[in-house]
Amino acid sequence: MTAKQISVFLENKPGQLAEFTRLLNQNQINMHALSLADAEDFGILRLIVDDSYKAACVLKEAGYVFSITSVLAVEIPDQPGSLVHILDLLGQNDVNLEYTYAFTSRRKDRAYMILRVADNQKAGEVLNKNGIRLICQSELSDLFSS
Repeated sequence: MTAKQISVFLENKPGQLAEFTRLLNQNQINMHALSLADAEDFGILRLIVDDSYKAACVLKEAGYVFSITSVLAVEIPDQPGSLVHILDLLGQNDVNLEYTYAFTSRRKDRAYMILRVADNQKAGEVLNKNGIRLICQSELSDLFSS
C-alpha cells in the first residue's frame, strides 16, 4: 500500500512556488500534502495530489523536471508519542527513514504522515504487523472528500 509522491525541482527565486501552484489550480489538481526543501539555487517540492497521472501530464507539458516516487502514508492517533512509536518500530527493524512530512484531513483525532523509507515493503510489513494503518493512493482522496 503506497501513495505516489511527485518531486519537482523549482528554481530558488521569488514567485516560483506561486507559479507552480497556479498551474495546479488552473488544471483543477488538488494538493493533499506538500513539503519544500531548499538549496542555494533550487528547491525540491514534494507533494501528494489527488490525481498523480494528470499532474504528471500537466507538469511534463509545462516543462517541469519531476519524478514520481512510491511513499508510505500512515494514519496515527493525534496524540503525543504516536510518531515516536512509528520511528521506534522502523529503527528496531532496521528500516532507514529518509524523510517524513505530515498532512491533515477533516478526520478528528487522527494525524497523517508521509514516510520515505529505503524499503517500502519491509516498512509496510513492520507497520501493519504493529497495527499502524497504511493508506493507499485512492484512500487519500477519500480522506479529503468526506
